[in-house]
Amino acid sequence: MRRRPRSCDPYPIHLVKTQIRKETTMQALILAGGLGTRLSEETVVRPKPMVEIGGMPILWHIMKLYEISGITEFVICGGYKSYMIKEFFANYELHNSDVTFDYATGETQFHRKNRMPWKITVLDTGQDTLTGGRLLRASKFINGDNFCMTYGDGVANLDISKTIKFHLQHKKMVTITGVRAPGRFGFLEIQKDEVTQFFEKPEQNSSWINGGFFVLNKKIFEYIDNDKSIWENEPLQKLSSEGQVKVWKHPDFWQPMDTLREKNLLEEAWNSGSPPWKLWND
Repeated sequence: MRRRPRSCDPYPIHLVKTQIRKETTMQALILAGGLGTRLSEETVVRPKPMVEIGGMPILWHIMKLYEISGITEFVICGGYKSYMIKEFFANYELHNSDVTFDYATGETQFHRKNRMPWKITVLDTGQDTLTGGRLLRASKFINGDNFCMTYGDGVANLDISKTIKFHLQHKKMVTITGVRAPGRFGFLEIQKDEVTQFFEKPEQNSSWINGGFFVLNKKIFEYIDNDKSIWENEPLQKLSSEGQVKVWKHPDFWQPMDTLREKNLLEEAWNSGSPPWKLWND
């Protein structure tokens, strides 16, 4: 079970839209299998990544953030009600296009197509598997030496391409995105741009916390034991103690969706017409 801090509000809405960058071969792995018990008003009937903001699952919003940074290949680690994620993508074109059904011939014709340039692998990594275990189960689907990873329930006005460039330059195993939030939550101890310790449940205050957007080297799989491994505990703490974790600081907008209140905050931002995480053009 992942324990993750919440952001604070209000949040700034002042971004310039970006253009989609050239596609990269790097993949994005999204953890999307937890029960989402703190958002039970919604998750009793659907997995948390399928809870809608502006009529689309928050998972879709996260994937759009990766798309504008050139990443179009995804490995989604499902668990709880993962069939709903599969059904959403199986029917995506049908639900977002004009279509003619010819029952005489048995043909279906799509007219106005809204097709995403995505390649998506949806895995059932087990309902009770913890975050590290989900990562480990997905390891055989990771093609390159490095990949992105995030949770399926948070958005930010983050330029992911810059975190990738930073990761490839410093050549450590982990890049973690640090964000600003109240100090009573889990935080990072930083010297220059290197994470020296990772505290999931601290007893003191700090201004930087785990924002959930990672760039990882596939060697991190060697630090995960089994389904009961929690990525944020022993694996990440050990990597930090070995000097293998660097931080990309993101002081701007970041918002997870752990509670109904936070879901409503995101919905209100979307309805405002200027959601701060919407960096893509319609």
